[in-house]
Amino acid sequence: MTARIADSLGFGHLWGTPELRAVFDERARLQGWLDVIAALARAQAAEGVIPAEAAEMITAGARVEALDLDAVAEQTRLTGHSTLGLIRCLQAVLPPAAREHVYAYATVQDVTDTWTSTALRAVGGILWRDLRRLEELALGLAAEHRDTLMAGRTHGQPGAPITFGCKAAGWADEFRRHLDRLREGAPRWLVGQYAGGVGTLTGLGPTGLAVRARLCADLGLAEPAISWLTARDRVAEFGHLLALITGTLARIGEEVYELSRPEIGELREGQDAEVVGSITMPHKRNPERSEHLNTLARLTRAASAVLTEGTTSAHERDGRAWKAEWVALPEACLLTGTATAFGIRLLAGLEVDAAAMAANLERMRGASASAALLAALGRRVGPRAAQLALQEALRDGQRRGLGVAEAVAEAGLLGPGEVGPLVASPDPGAAGEMVDAVLTRAAAARAAEPACWPGGTEAAR
Repeated sequence: MTARIADSLGFGHLWGTPELRAVFDERARLQGWLDVIAALARAQAAEGVIPAEAAEMITAGARVEALDLDAVAEQTRLTGHSTLGLIRCLQAVLPPAAREHVYAYATVQDVTDTWTSTALRAVGGILWRDLRRLEELALGLAAEHRDTLMAGRTHGQPGAPITFGCKAAGWADEFRRHLDRLREGAPRWLVGQYAGGVGTLTGLGPTGLAVRARLCADLGLAEPAISWLTARDRVAEFGHLLALITGTLARIGEEVYELSRPEIGELREGQDAEVVGSITMPHKRNPERSEHLNTLARLTRAASAVLTEGTTSAHERDGRAWKAEWVALPEACLLTGTATAFGIRLLAGLEVDAAAMAANLERMRGASASAALLAALGRRVGPRAAQLALQEALRDGQRRGLGVAEAVAEAGLLGPGEVGPLVASPDPGAAGEMVDAVLTRAAAARAAEPACWPGGTEAAR
């Protein structure tokens, strides 16, 4: 039984993916800690801190399936120490010659912070893949609908014309910026930790830094210039990126949510035949994925805020910060991975109703041309005077039930020959050219970058 709905059999798929749960579930986390312990033993043996045969035995025995996990939990509760239960149970399965050398001269954070960096490497790889797929889908929509006219909307109200391709290109461009952030952030995030009690590796002499260098190299992580026990900006920054990614997906979800309203009807989620919109109102086709993207983003922002709190850690060690990360960081990663998976399904099946977009523009009775009319009149009387005159004429026309062309003509601001073409042919401005620019830049960036996240040691150096 589980008390968290996020872990339930029926609802867990809404809050995490199997791929990301495999990174953060208890057995994976414990194995990750054991991997760090084994790598530390190898690094210490290479520098003569512990015997080489002890390191070999520790490496061979550091397997989660070899441990009594009930005993690990019991010893953790008994000692009140985060990793002593794991140490004792690992010692119990090792030959006597190795037991004394397990976890030598190390602290909880040496193990857990280093493991966190390896977990971030796995999460970053998943997000890199998903963001590239999301960008690809958005670019496809942008190219297909480069010239598909629709009403642009500001403050929830229809305004000047844009194209749906322009909207989709904006999504793609935002995904590209997240990819840039992932690439640029790798050297800061994927960094090991071997610090000792207060960060100075006291007692290890000249071998301390050499062990740290070997540990980081063994695990494919960058070596820090200085210990970062209470410098939690790395984790906080990664959390910020997760909040940004889910924010982008929530923005897209909000567009689909709003534009799928029957009175607008411009976009619709693709739906499987088995999906039920409502058990009491069978006609409904609910935008479930779009809606859930907003929910995921809210929760991710909350978890990211907890990670940000850790940046105010005290002195040389402060368990309040990094222990909060143990809860908030996996949560934010699981939520973000779910959001990218939902976003991919949303964009891959998105239905675009170009006819509805055109009809909604037509229903505006020429109001979408007001910006073009303002420019035309502004060239004659000046932009400020034109704005005041048009606003007055259009407000009067609205009261009298007139269309834009009639209202402007009756006010004598522009002649029918000037107004007619502007109203008849909605002008999306430079939308097409901006779509082309996004497509061109994205194509160049995608051709130059690897399919897998360029994170890890190579990026860090």
